[in-house]
Amino acid sequence: MTVLDTRATAPDSAAAPALAAAARLRAVRRARHRRTALVCAALAVLLVAFTAAALLIDLNGVPASEVLPAALGLREGLADYLVFQLRMPRTLAALLAGALFGLAGALYQRLIRNPLATPDIVGISAGASAGAATVLLLAPAAYIVGAPVAAIAGSFVLVAAVQALSWRGGQVDTYRLILVGIGLSAVCVAYTNYLFTMAEANDLAIAMRWTIGSTNAADWDGVTTLAVGLACCLPLAVWLNRSLTAMALGDQLATGLGTRVNPARVAVLLLGAAAAALATSVVGPIGFVSLISGPIAVWLVGAERSVMLAAPVGAAIVIGADVLALHAPLISPVPTGVLTALLGAPYFVWLILRRGQGAS
Repeated sequence: MTVLDTRATAPDSAAAPALAAAARLRAVRRARHRRTALVCAALAVLLVAFTAAALLIDLNGVPASEVLPAALGLREGLADYLVFQLRMPRTLAALLAGALFGLAGALYQRLIRNPLATPDIVGISAGASAGAATVLLLAPAAYIVGAPVAAIAGSFVLVAAVQALSWRGGQVDTYRLILVGIGLSAVCVAYTNYLFTMAEANDLAIAMRWTIGSTNAADWDGVTTLAVGLACCLPLAVWLNRSLTAMALGDQLATGLGTRVNPARVAVLLLGAAAAALATSVVGPIGFVSLISGPIAVWLVGAERSVMLAAPVGAAIVIGADVLALHAPLISPVPTGVLTALLGAPYFVWLILRRGQGAS
């Protein structure tokens, strides 16, 4: 009888380490879920606070109780003009464009596995700017419809060129991709500057402010463009995130797990380019948002969930910078891109120095 009891308990004792490991994995998973929920709640509070500040600060002549009805288009006169026609489009454009920039940056950083590989660094945003500026300066009557199309076309051309010129040994060389992107970005900037020399004085003033990156001229047509773009890009990013997770293990292992690596890579490149181009066509190339949103999201919730969290992080960065650009003492009003550059440029230099010292 004793022997039978020993044999019966032997499998249980052998399975104990596996059960303990499974329990630890479940605990880690629950902790990650709690952390993600807390981060999302904190971001939601931050976005609400920035939105309220954007709508309420220096709103002379409109009582606070009238702001929400006016934001919903339920008031007339001064409240309608200041809140619904001026403040609300600018605020929504900042939120939506920031989300698109953040999403685009995180997609590129996860795909190429390099924090420097973002649309504004590898030239995609410059291509989108060149396309949108062409319509803005040469066919301003068609800007509302033509700018998003031209921006996406310009970004796709840059994607194809960067891919072709950085291909080496049957795969994309990351170092070459960044250098080629910077070089093509300079070409696009030179082309855009050439367009400026041909523009009328009034169009030139608008274009110069737009190329820095500003939500000042945002209207409801632009908000609609951004909202439709984000509604299309987010589900596609969720769908491609599983492929990105598999590809992070290496192309061979990802293929073994059933991921179609090359189609997935092309889809991510085009999706990131389209997201950055749509945002650029409305608010201009607001710099460094795509560069810093992804790393912040990774630090908050980890790499696997960073793509989706980068969107609200980017929205918070742009709306926060926009509030400061409009209301900060001594410096306001300035284009939003000036504030994001002040935040992102030191981080970019730090990244370059860190990688130059051999850090991973």
